Amino acid sequence: MSTSGPENEVKQGDNSVSKSRFVNLFRQYSVHQISSSMRSFKLKDRCKTIQVHAFNPSETSTSGGGKVYRHHQGHPTINSILSDSLEIVSLSAAETLMPYGLPTTASLEPPIDPFLKPVDFVESLAGLYRRVEKSPDFGKFWVYLEQFSVLCNLGDPKLLRRCLQSARQHAVDVHSKVVLSAWLRYERREDEMVGKSSLDCIGRIIECPKSALIHGYDPDSVFAHCNCYQSQNQACDLSISDGNIFHRPDEKDGEVSFCIGNEVITCLRGKIAALSIPLKAMLYGNFMESKNERIDFTFIGISVDGMKAVEMFSRIGRLDTCSPSIVLEMLSFANRFCCEEMKSCCDSYLASLVSDIDEALVLIDYALEERAKLLAASCLQVILRELPGYLYNSKVLNIFCSAEAKERLGTVGHASFLLYYFLSQVAMEDNMASKITVMLLERLRECASERWQKAIAFHQLGCVLFERKDYKEAQCCFEAAVEVGHGYSAVGIARTKYKQGQRFSSYEIIDGMISTYKATGWMYQERSLYNLGKQKILDLDDATKLDPTLSFPYKYRAVAMVEENQIEAAISEINRILGFKVSLDCLELRAWCFIVIEDYKSAIRDIRALLTLEPNYMMFSGKMRADHLLELLGLHVQQWSPADCWMQLYDRWSSVDDIGSLSVIHQMLLNDPGKSVLRFRQSLLLLRLNCQKAAMRSLRLALNHSSSKYERLVYEGWILYDTGHRKEALSKAEESISLQRSFEAFFLKAYALADTTLDSESSSYVIQLLEEALRCPSDGLRKGQALNNLGSIYVDCGKLDLAADCYVSALEIKHTRAHQGLARVYYLKNDRKAAYDEMTKLIEKAQNKASAYEKRSEYCDRDMANSDLSMATQLDPLRTYPYRYRAAVLMDDQRETEAVEELTRAVSFKPDLQMLNLRAAFHESMSDYTSALQDCEAALCLDPSHKDTLDLYHRTRNKATTQHKVCASFYNPAGLG
Repeated sequence: MSTSGPENEVKQGDNSVSKSRFVNLFRQYSVHQISSSMRSFKLKDRCKTIQVHAFNPSETSTSGGGKVYRHHQGHPTINSILSDSLEIVSLSAAETLMPYGLPTTASLEPPIDPFLKPVDFVESLAGLYRRVEKSPDFGKFWVYLEQFSVLCNLGDPKLLRRCLQSARQHAVDVHSKVVLSAWLRYERREDEMVGKSSLDCIGRIIECPKSALIHGYDPDSVFAHCNCYQSQNQACDLSISDGNIFHRPDEKDGEVSFCIGNEVITCLRGKIAALSIPLKAMLYGNFMESKNERIDFTFIGISVDGMKAVEMFSRIGRLDTCSPSIVLEMLSFANRFCCEEMKSCCDSYLASLVSDIDEALVLIDYALEERAKLLAASCLQVILRELPGYLYNSKVLNIFCSAEAKERLGTVGHASFLLYYFLSQVAMEDNMASKITVMLLERLRECASERWQKAIAFHQLGCVLFERKDYKEAQCCFEAAVEVGHGYSAVGIARTKYKQGQRFSSYEIIDGMISTYKATGWMYQERSLYNLGKQKILDLDDATKLDPTLSFPYKYRAVAMVEENQIEAAISEINRILGFKVSLDCLELRAWCFIVIEDYKSAIRDIRALLTLEPNYMMFSGKMRADHLLELLGLHVQQWSPADCWMQLYDRWSSVDDIGSLSVIHQMLLNDPGKSVLRFRQSLLLLRLNCQKAAMRSLRLALNHSSSKYERLVYEGWILYDTGHRKEALSKAEESISLQRSFEAFFLKAYALADTTLDSESSSYVIQLLEEALRCPSDGLRKGQALNNLGSIYVDCGKLDLAADCYVSALEIKHTRAHQGLARVYYLKNDRKAAYDEMTKLIEKAQNKASAYEKRSEYCDRDMANSDLSMATQLDPLRTYPYRYRAAVLMDDQRETEAVEELTRAVSFKPDLQMLNLRAAFHESMSDYTSALQDCEAALCLDPSHKDTLDLYHRTRNKATTQHKVCASFYNPAGLG
């Protein structure tokens, strides 16, 4: 079934888009596609595109039963109350719950983003796409890695994973394959799954640990199945052949004996000589050994058994039943006498033995000493696939961080920018300010060769040193990053100078950027730090206008209100950002505000949500554990029983209050931490809030706590599906169903099958699966989702009455989002008023109203639609449909420049595929082919397989070529050179 909708691009025809038809095309396209949670089965009630749902503003006006501050001018500030023991609230409660006071505006500052941040992001994306297209196959690897570095700006885990997969696809050498397969595994965090080995394989070459050890380049096979499930005798050959295999001559000119102590090992002279050129020279050259029948090898460093194994290898050319210790001796012997074939066999054999971290930590020393590249790769792979668990192991640190680490790894080809890039990202995520992170980034800097590599190495090292308050050293790093072309590092220079008391110099740096480049929100945000009074607030307001997704301006304004004792106003301000973007610091700030007005229930809700996102979160700038504060707050409210929790969950779920639902589930899990179904539901809510990493962690915990194999298979399936392995997810669902028919197994299978456009036969099968799911035991929350999904399939098949029945049934069990589906059914039945009324009901019931306003706009006339879309943008500026609709209206009115500006304003903080596609179409219709091509290239960098953009790109490129030829003919009619 189709998964397109109003969140997708304006369809392009074969010809350029007519200026008079943009809105009609846009409306038509929106009406006939199945959108969002109601119309799209792909991202429907599993909730991946529904936005963050804010706290109901109506709740902020009341306290949790305690007194409320009087916010009059001249009253003491909150911090003075807490520090000077004034009597407005119960002092003992205030001292206990807020011993460190509230933050002050003077203490607030935004973080410096620790990734590549181009000043012109769209131009940078377009350039990366052009480089990928022009690069030879072997050169694409590094471009995709640079693309990963730039796309970190967007914070989309799936987009970043695709970049790593593309880099792995074009990796040639074993080292790169080993690092990238480990990186991809790390992104899935399989280390957190109970019963998972570091060398477990998902069945695809792209992450297979055995396939990573095979040298060669075959990008077409990377996504194919690997041979992990074959028997040992059929397994892949891991040996590396360099084409210099010795062909042993059939020597028959006698024997030679090697004496080791009192033992004598008799060998065929010709066979031993054939092992290497040095041995041949010794046995047949001008050396005295060539005349001797006995040669003393006592002090060569090989045992009797080792020499016997060498003799055996010289005759049969393979390793049969040798123990690992003997093979290590043979490896050392091969190195001493340059026996390349024997060394390769020993290297390959030992590499195949590395099966756990203990073996890897022992054998890697031998690998580095004997320069055994494949053994080193095998050991390195195990260590990397155990991250972050072994990051602080002393042996691991010695391998990667010591002064000679880079040189030792370099001798076997395993010291690279890629390796230290991965290691440094793991370290930064774990502890930004640790000494280990500094050392890894220093190695990264030493490995950097290209400009972008030097830029990110210097910039990230600057960020870490800044966190460690080493401001002078950080400034030097930021300056070095600017020198190699990373303009954003000027923020680091300004910030370090500011910390060293040079406020005016900092102001000049950022003011110069605003004058030189096209101003962005982060520039004004940064300049606000160095301004005073009203000008600071003006800069923050400008930052919000240019980029409403920046959280710092909201936080600063909220804290400023708190300092004036305007607590409810501060809560309203922070609600603005939490309405569409959940972050730990904003949840913490709002919780502080609720504690001040003694609304402890709301404070508990926010802290529970915060702990769901980060279980070990430290509040008050790292001075108090959030779970400890939660315990203290719990003394001030009545505790819920398990039955109360379920009732509260139903109420919040039905009112589309995702933060509230998270809070309830967090409490339920404290009472029953092994309840895997609650962990699973938690993951669904986190996906809906766009907190993908936290969602995956909850899903892994659900898997770890599953009590049966069939349940475990379902969660494994969801993890595979969410990381792009759809077929493997289907296989897990089918295996689960074979063990036990369950709601979740049928639901997973239906969901995975509906991931692509369905024909009528496939749609019928998905309907059967959902009906089977509904026959299985489950709670009303999940059945409501299944009914909603079933309704969307019926709509897609044109069975509107059956769809309406599904939506009505879902509403009967309080699945509020079904209003959206029912509205679509009414609209397709040409009852626009009923559709409008249905969406109005959703607006009245749901705490998240942005999506409902957006969808209701489809059932209005133009003026009412504009009003609804303005409200949707105000509530959630990340929703792209309103910008695109308004731009289409402007194009219909022939206000081309304004139409482009409407999209450009949104693209500046959300470079969305559909908006770039639409702006490219606008540029094409205006014959601005250069701009159209750049937008197409930027969009294709985000999704290189997007058909509409590809069509538009090729069409525009042909027009640009024709225009260039016409212009050339006009200026040179005679065709003269």
